[in-house]
Amino acid sequence: MRRRAELKNYHHELQHFKLRLIVLGGIVLLGFGILIIRFYFLQITAYDHYHTLAENNRISVIPVAPTRGIITDRNGKTIAHNFFVYALEITPVKVEDLDKTIAQLSKLVEISSNDINRFKKLKASNHEFKSLPIRTQLNEVEAAKFAANRFRFPGVEIKSRLYRHYPNGKLGVHIAGYIGRINDNDISKLKKEGALSNYKGSDHIGKSGIEQFYEKKLHGKAGFKQVEINADGRAVRVLSSTAPVSGDNLTLSVDLKLQEIAERAFGERRGALVAIKPKTGEILALVSMPTFDPNLFVGGIDTANWRRLNESADKPMINRPLRGVYPPGSTFKPFVALAGLEAGKRMLPFHIKDPGYFILPNSTHHYRDWKVGGHGFVDIKRAITISCDTFFYGLAIELGIEKLSTFVRHFGFGKKTGIDIAGENSGLLPTPEWKMRRYKKPWYKGETVIIGIGQGYTLTTPLQLAYATAVLANRGTAMKPHLVTAITDVKTGETTPIKPVVTDQIALNESNLETVKTAMVDVTLPGGTASSVGRNAGYSIAAKTGTAQVIGIKQNEKYDEKNIAARHRDHALFIAYAPTDNPQIAIAAIVENGGHGGSAAGPIARQLMDYYLLGKLPPEPIEKKAPKVTEEATVEASTHD
Repeated sequence: MRRRAELKNYHHELQHFKLRLIVLGGIVLLGFGILIIRFYFLQITAYDHYHTLAENNRISVIPVAPTRGIITDRNGKTIAHNFFVYALEITPVKVEDLDKTIAQLSKLVEISSNDINRFKKLKASNHEFKSLPIRTQLNEVEAAKFAANRFRFPGVEIKSRLYRHYPNGKLGVHIAGYIGRINDNDISKLKKEGALSNYKGSDHIGKSGIEQFYEKKLHGKAGFKQVEINADGRAVRVLSSTAPVSGDNLTLSVDLKLQEIAERAFGERRGALVAIKPKTGEILALVSMPTFDPNLFVGGIDTANWRRLNESADKPMINRPLRGVYPPGSTFKPFVALAGLEAGKRMLPFHIKDPGYFILPNSTHHYRDWKVGGHGFVDIKRAITISCDTFFYGLAIELGIEKLSTFVRHFGFGKKTGIDIAGENSGLLPTPEWKMRRYKKPWYKGETVIIGIGQGYTLTTPLQLAYATAVLANRGTAMKPHLVTAITDVKTGETTPIKPVVTDQIALNESNLETVKTAMVDVTLPGGTASSVGRNAGYSIAAKTGTAQVIGIKQNEKYDEKNIAARHRDHALFIAYAPTDNPQIAIAAIVENGGHGGSAAGPIARQLMDYYLLGKLPPEPIEKKAPKVTEEATVEASTHD
């Protein structure tokens, strides 16, 4: 033991201990240094950043959707408005067993199979963290039932939402259009436009009609709330807020009562009608039949209803006035006649003797008149009044396709009118250049012949026909068709009227205009093709009937409606303006497979003119049922009146 004690080197051990102490002290000092530096970084350098993160755990920024603008007709009647509803909504990502949750919810409030199908469709097209409605428009009793049992349903809540509503249902649906839930395509479009931030908190966007075209005006600007939240994620108090800016209110030129009369007059028949105020271009009525209920789309349409609408042979979703294309038939003749008069080709007292057909030089093909045996001696006025095909066959050839197309294009044929609804079709006004581009074939004279009676390649929309009629009524001054007449800023209360726009000014000889007008008035007098339409009117009507065949008839065949499938029968067309001395309304009407223009489409137009000009209501609606058939029709050439 003594020897061991003698062997210990206390000095060495002390030095070794001091060294370890210094190292340990250095490590401690280094640790404190790191902590001090970190504290400095957190409290001084990165204070703003971490303060913001901490505040975000306590403060939530909630977007506030703006109130969508209201749409009314020219008389202040509501077309589209908003009201608050209780909506039962589920956030899928917060629910463990979705089917079980829905089943349990069904025991508290009524949830139909349509509600479930609609929810699943919305879930498939939206993110899992988005709150989606399983049932909208809960009443107070249902809302109270769920509120008492809310603790049993994590991820499910009741929200008070502004709900878009179309109080007139199917009436005028193709004018107002509808809104629907924002989908991925809408988001992509909003990103490109740089408008996505303005849709924070919004679930819906305009999908068609005025709702779509004036989306930026109607939507408004989103607001925001800074809300303090507790550990459970519940709002405690509002710290600050930026109020949303409501969308603008729109006043339309449409007269809802006029619209109702027109739609009732069509009954169950398919077709379209457009009524325009010639001097301003205001659309008074725009009818597309059949219609559908836009309220189906507001909360997200269910699969069954979507399939029913989308797969219907009657195509209710198509806006026929803008997108439907038809041969204009004999309604094209007044414009061809005016072209002939302006070119000096058919000045009175020029006349022809109509044998009931027309033959091109060095040809044996007979271009038939609708009347077997012909009309005898016919001048340009009588040709319009009785709708003589033979007269217009010859006139078209003398004018030539280039001169004819150039002239009638001023009346809006073959080009878009520029109406304030998206999706307008430009129709087709053929030329030799168009045919070469389209078919790589030359133009033949026989094609010019049938252009003269509004057939062949010529196609027009009901809107174009109404627009052309309005230009004729307005003596060559073309006004841009429009539906919105005023925009009201809800915040300031200031109303900005939409000024009429002149789109073309056609220099026309007054004598030639008078000749065509007189002939069109004669159409509605005894001996004319629409004499029944003008009977006891109490005002003067200038009109033209038209009957366009949907399928071609061979040279030696005779048209027999009874032996032709319902959807292959003739379209009935009618154009008119009144009163002739001071035109207030111009109308174009088409009844698909309706037969003759004077008997099918004309009476509908007469009801509208009676109401608009005289305030006279129709005694009862026309209730002719459309044939129950499913085969589709194809549009080809030929006509008769």
